[in-house]
Amino acid sequence: MKRRKNLSDLIVLPQALLVPGVFNAINAKLAEHLQIKAIYISGAGISNALMGKPDIGLISLPELARQVRYISDAVSLPVIVDADTGFGGARQVSHAVKILEQAGASAIQIEDQADHKRCGHLAGKRLIRMRAMVEKIKAACQGRRNKNTWIIARTDARGVEGLEKAIVRANHYREAGADMIFPEALTSKDDFVRFAERVPAPLLANMTEFGQTPYFSIQEFKKMGYHCVIFPMTAFRLMMKAAEHGLRNLKRS
Repeated sequence: MKRRKNLSDLIVLPQALLVPGVFNAINAKLAEHLQIKAIYISGAGISNALMGKPDIGLISLPELARQVRYISDAVSLPVIVDADTGFGGARQVSHAVKILEQAGASAIQIEDQADHKRCGHLAGKRLIRMRAMVEKIKAACQGRRNKNTWIIARTDARGVEGLEKAIVRANHYREAGADMIFPEALTSKDDFVRFAERVPAPLLANMTEFGQTPYFSIQEFKKMGYHCVIFPMTAFRLMMKAAEHGLRNLKRS
């Protein structure tokens, strides 16, 4: 297998990196065949595909690590892994980073929701204290073995505390050592622009369908100052619609 590329080699403005979500190894191989440069393992995608369940933190660390290993073994692309809340407190986060890194993760994303988390684009989210998230980020950075493994800090504060608090949290997470900041569920172009202007870090945007974020193109995100754009569930939704169409035809004819 070719040496796995580092995410840091691909995150360069004025370009914005397209990162589709995958949920199994064959999806990942298809992305690599199409010369996509990096892939994202979505918590929602894994929960939906493996269990037929929603994105509410039901997948265990061993289950996630197994899927990461299957996917990372199939390709040489950088793999960004959604680790939800990190599977516990700071000590558990450090352990999770080691396990996921060993499984092939190039970057590990941790969010500041409380346990019994919800999809980032749904109402009813709860946050942990900013200080607790800072400790998680520090533990994640200490837990990695490879300095090229990125720690991505996601904040869900926009929908709970407002944009200003999200910016404050993001800058504390950056100072704690996060390599990239992910503001979840921003609701307007103005939100994205203001966040980018005030958070001097590599930034990730989530362009999911049917969420709180309006539809923007990669070029628009690039102009707003975002370095990486994930499309976490696009391939999954396309697959499900194609399968539905095929099965309906099979049943009918």
